[in-house]
Amino acid sequence: MTPGNNGASTPEDDDPFGYLYADGQANGAQPPSGGYGYPGSVNRVRPVGERQYGQPQQQTAQYGQYGQPTVPQQGAYGQPGANYGGPETFPGAGGPTGRQQPVPGGGGGRGRGPNTKGLLIGAVAVVAAVVIGIAVAMANGDSDTGDNNNASGQVSPSASTSTSASPSESSKSEPGQELPTIDAKALKLDGGASLASDVKGAAADGGIYVNNLNNQGASVTWTVNGIPSDGTYTVFAHYSTAGEDQSMTLTVNGKVFGSKFNMENYAHAKDGDFANGWTTTYSWPTLTKGTNTISLSCQGGDKCNVLLDQLYLKAGQVKR
Repeated sequence: MTPGNNGASTPEDDDPFGYLYADGQANGAQPPSGGYGYPGSVNRVRPVGERQYGQPQQQTAQYGQYGQPTVPQQGAYGQPGANYGGPETFPGAGGPTGRQQPVPGGGGGRGRGPNTKGLLIGAVAVVAAVVIGIAVAMANGDSDTGDNNNASGQVSPSASTSTSASPSESSKSEPGQELPTIDAKALKLDGGASLASDVKGAAADGGIYVNNLNNQGASVTWTVNGIPSDGTYTVFAHYSTAGEDQSMTLTVNGKVFGSKFNMENYAHAKDGDFANGWTTTYSWPTLTKGTNTISLSCQGGDKCNVLLDQLYLKAGQVKR
């Protein structure tokens, strides 16, 4: 095919706007009787106010489309109308076909606002907790200042302040605790007992000891004060004996304690060697709190050839 003018079916006839040009008019192009110059187009010009919005409009096939015009169905209440033309309005688009109902009991469903009642209750609870905390803090502060700022200016004892122990607790002694000691010259002597200092080695002040105890009825008595509590104590005696073992009678608060107060020759001093016979013995009597009387005496059946220079006490049952 060669280029040229083939008659009435010229390109100008295909140009919908050919009538606007001199060449088109010379070739017979005419303005369209309807539409805008497109063959087969539909004149859509309407008088002002004739179109009703929101009503279904009849659509005609566009240029190059075939088939019958379709009329969209009136949308249900709450759905987009025909004028919306969104994707969800086309058949098969999968959009919602009805009004979405609110989720029962939900606070965030469509058509229902947030659960403001729950938020309000939570806010009120927080405020109440803060107010209670402030009130408690203020009450504690007031009580502290009230207790400490009394009229006398003295600080009242608090729970953390240690209080003095009761007399029974503070005076209770521990086993082995040293208690009063008495020398020979402070003892009460009876039955011919006397003081001497000829034999060396006595531990008492001035080397003084009690002599002449080897006579029936001879005795020494110690009135001891300040016993902290009732209980068992150890009575020690520092003495000297030589040769044969000796024993005397121990009396506590007017009552004989035990069988005999053992005064053996633990130093193994030879008969008559009292200077090398100094040793210690003990017994465990029961004393009462306060003042007690302790006596050593030479009674029938006793062997009392001893020199006595000291008596002393310790709490509990101890041996030294």
